[in-house]
Amino acid sequence: MTGDTILYIYDQAARSDSVLAALDATGYDVVSTNSSNQAMALFLVMHSAAAVVLDLWAREQTTLDFARRLRAIHSRVPIVLRCCEHIDLLPSWVDAYVSPGDPLEKLTAILQRMLDADPAIHDHQLSDCHRCSA
Repeated sequence: MTGDTILYIYDQAARSDSVLAALDATGYDVVSTNSSNQAMALFLVMHSAAAVVLDLWAREQTTLDFARRLRAIHSRVPIVLRCCEHIDLLPSWVDAYVSPGDPLEKLTAILQRMLDADPAIHDHQLSDCHRCSA
């Protein structure tokens, strides 16, 4: 797998088709799973993944813990949350948040902006421009 791959992790198949179509339209290869165990295994072998999108409706804390574990494994890959209805404070191990109620164009715009940026900024903390709306 190359740096041209986005890992998409979801927990509701009914919502995944439209998100997969939007991610495919970015021109990146997309690998998806609805299993957190499989996602962790995929992430371990995706040393040069372009980004990770977590589309999880589990409890907010569970999703944030999962993102923290991913960040501990790979400190430079951008992680985008598309979960819950609202997160008040974005932790440093997450690069962007998109509400599930937002149009998919917002998700792809934020992803594209992050992926087009200088790779050197994909470290633990991205600049605030990646945390705001597209």
